Amino acid sequence: MAPRLIEGLATTEPLAEVFSDISVLQAMLDFEVSLARAEARAGIVPKSVPDRIAAAAHASEFDMDALTRGTFRAGTPGIPVVKALTEKVRATDPEAAGWVHWGATSQDVADTALVLLLKRTQSIITSDLKRLEKALVVLSEKHKNTVTLGRTLLQAAPPVTFGLKVAGWLGALRRGRRRLESAFDEALVLQFGGASGTLASLADKGGIVARGLAQELGLRCPEAPWHAHCDRLANLVCSGGVLTGSLGKMARDISLLMQSEVGEVAEPGGEGRGGSSAMPHKRNPIACALTLAAAERVPGLVASFLSAMVQEHERAVGGWQSEGPTIASIVQAMGSAAASMAEVADGLSVDTARMRQNLANTRGVNFAERVMMLLAAELGRDVAHKLLEDAIQKSVRQNKDLSTLLAELPEVSSRLDRSVLDQLAIPEQYLGSAEAFREALLNGTTSNRRER
Repeated sequence: MAPRLIEGLATTEPLAEVFSDISVLQAMLDFEVSLARAEARAGIVPKSVPDRIAAAAHASEFDMDALTRGTFRAGTPGIPVVKALTEKVRATDPEAAGWVHWGATSQDVADTALVLLLKRTQSIITSDLKRLEKALVVLSEKHKNTVTLGRTLLQAAPPVTFGLKVAGWLGALRRGRRRLESAFDEALVLQFGGASGTLASLADKGGIVARGLAQELGLRCPEAPWHAHCDRLANLVCSGGVLTGSLGKMARDISLLMQSEVGEVAEPGGEGRGGSSAMPHKRNPIACALTLAAAERVPGLVASFLSAMVQEHERAVGGWQSEGPTIASIVQAMGSAAASMAEVADGLSVDTARMRQNLANTRGVNFAERVMMLLAAELGRDVAHKLLEDAIQKSVRQNKDLSTLLAELPEVSSRLDRSVLDQLAIPEQYLGSAEAFREALLNGTTSNRRER
């Protein structure tokens, strides 16, 4: 389903559907049906009850407006949902209605429903991330020999390859996806504890029902209920925050490279994508903008969730109630960023000629480090540094190549052949370990050396 207009920049259609009213309600109803089935197998409720509850548990048949108003009054969606479900069951089987929600509490149904929704989002987000990673591998391989300006503090620096830059994005995203997958695995657990987290109302069958309920829902059964312990979810949102930041770093780089004055890459265009209402000539970095918007919103949301971790005793006042909306916003923002950057990577245009021209436009001053290494051995570091500093300033003022100016200096020409100076500004000869690092990032390998 399409997201609400106000959320149009903060989610995707698949994720908007997951967190839609119908979907959230159905997850809660699924909990109630599965609970009845687990309790029937444990001999707690009559065998006929699960089918009676299942027949009434169709979200499309509930009054959503009434449930929303009831949630605001009750402080939890569990109470109005259970009440409405009980009434629907009572209409066909008054005896079965008495077994609805047996032994559970409102937080059980709300929290487990949230976990079920998160389970659905995992495959959506992972699919976009893997699509993005695949596109970045192709892009990095294609441009492993494409030299481009390195940029430090937004200023020209020694060259890199565009393939290495892309591989850097890829490495961070892979690490982020692995952390996220681990966090999802830890967080997808049942919440079922009853009034105070002891399942006392089920006597000695609490554990049996909990394990059966988890199996019904396709979730893991934790060692104990976790009503006021949201560390698993906190780990998930923190992993999401780090991943969204990595996506934002990629978006920042690309949007800067898309500036008119730089013009080295461009997002894919298309109908309604990247245009301007006032300036028809523009090709705006829209997918990058959506990703950066997510990267700016998510840290605050993560902080909000972490603040809510300090929950009192067995069940909290306020902290628990804040979790669902916060998590939903984080996951949707992260998913929006992943989908946006996957689209970018699939169709990114790279202007290699412009990259080469931007390198040439530096007049070789970005190779000052290379010259410094050669002259320092001959003249000493301090003398070489002062000489180069003066030559660079002159190069900028006179718009001359640095190598030409250096050749005119007796201190340099007497020590370095002109052929050496002419080679200084060839970027392919000053890439160091760029290709080795790129291959290591693509292969996911690391060095075992300990830096000293």
